[in-house]
Amino acid sequence: MTCYPDASQASSDRGSGADGGIDMSRTITIDPVTRIEGHSKITIQLDDRGEVVDARFHVTQFRGFERITQGRPVHEMPALMARICGICPVSHLIASAKAVDDILAVEPPPTGQDLRRIINLGQIVQSNALSFFHLSSPDLLFGFDADPAVRNILGVARQNPGLARDGIGLRKWGQQIIEWLGGKRIHPEGIVPGGVATPLTAEVRDRILAGVPEAIAAVERAIAWYKTDMLRWEDEAATFGNFRSAFMGLVDRHGNVDHYGGWLRVIDADGKFLADRVDPKLFNDYIGEAVEPSSFLKSTYWKAMGYPDGIYRVGPLARLNVADRMGTPRADEELEKFRWRVGRVAGSSFHYHYARLIDTLHAIEKVEELLRGPDILSKHVRSTAGINRNEGIGVSEAPRGTLMHHYKVDDDGIVQWANLIIATGHNNMAMNRSVLQVARRHVKGDTITEPMLNRVEAVIRCYDPCLSCSTHALGQMDLQIQLLAPDGKVLDELSR
Repeated sequence: MTCYPDASQASSDRGSGADGGIDMSRTITIDPVTRIEGHSKITIQLDDRGEVVDARFHVTQFRGFERITQGRPVHEMPALMARICGICPVSHLIASAKAVDDILAVEPPPTGQDLRRIINLGQIVQSNALSFFHLSSPDLLFGFDADPAVRNILGVARQNPGLARDGIGLRKWGQQIIEWLGGKRIHPEGIVPGGVATPLTAEVRDRILAGVPEAIAAVERAIAWYKTDMLRWEDEAATFGNFRSAFMGLVDRHGNVDHYGGWLRVIDADGKFLADRVDPKLFNDYIGEAVEPSSFLKSTYWKAMGYPDGIYRVGPLARLNVADRMGTPRADEELEKFRWRVGRVAGSSFHYHYARLIDTLHAIEKVEELLRGPDILSKHVRSTAGINRNEGIGVSEAPRGTLMHHYKVDDDGIVQWANLIIATGHNNMAMNRSVLQVARRHVKGDTITEPMLNRVEAVIRCYDPCLSCSTHALGQMDLQIQLLAPDGKVLDELSR
């Protein structure tokens, strides 16, 4: 096994044939995949000629929040679900609260909804900044072939300190919005069934607004920097998860991107509607879930196309592809430039980077728009009610894409069943397709090099997967228990 300086490990092994002889095919394992949230690995299967015949992305951790929440009062669900992840807790807080709203049969007051939108947009800004500046910019700044001792966030800070500072500043501003509106930066609790816990004060509103100009300037500097290098990455973009698929996202009544509500829209690779103005609560009519034995991450698919052909993508790239416009001036102007460069429907997953920056710009503009609303300081921010339904669904856009929470409760409001469809799960089949495509282009022969494997990892970073959020596989989880003596000797072993 070779250990590379960026913590990625790769190994190449020959397996044994069924007859006890040597199988000349080999498996390359990248374990762990670095610069993403959570634990995973990639396996690449080579044939006798050193050509890639298969490649898979495996999520190796398991959380199982659907089962953990059974037996809990439904009013506790938002706060519990926010603890699924420390990077995007607001996403689960919002979707969970909307599902509980559905069970209570209440609609939050308009100001309560706007405050939910603002904290969710703060989450979009800070999470997108983490992905672009901290996790992906080292590859974009130095190149995929650069020395991994340099190709990291510390190297970015030395080589381009302004870029690093902008990333830190955007994350800080987004996290401050979460803290000021939700009570805490990590696992906030300010979003509650029926709306939000407390009204907004003028002092907090003005504090957030004061940071808008610099936040916009920071993301516009990043967009300008990225676009100067786009020609450099044309060859990469051509094969970096570039394939025909459907795309899904939420849009408002005008066809603009909507991170909080609206309708589901799904288009094919040519931009034709597969579904439009679909009530998100009806998603089960359109989306199926499958489980592969190689991963704890569920694979979702578009039912009309079947499994495994029903691949679709979500997230910043999908949001830009499905929407008519962003809905804010600067982001709309940048969206036009984006489409002029890459086409009306961008097919390469490499363009998630560019899309993520435009998504961030729109989020900042939208925060300012909402904070300047005439009723944003209203005291009416929460509706209250008892259990009025035994089932509820909440859907919103997380940084990584469309997020769905579905709960069933008894007449006392005790959770009996829960199912989560996470953005990373929506993208699971697309990530596997992307890994195979990049591996076939860059992994060849008997020599394993760090740059070739970094490219395979990097295509996963395009999707910015959040594995803690998404590891909720159906069925029985593998289990292995060992009883060890003080000297480490295995006394007994049980596996399932």
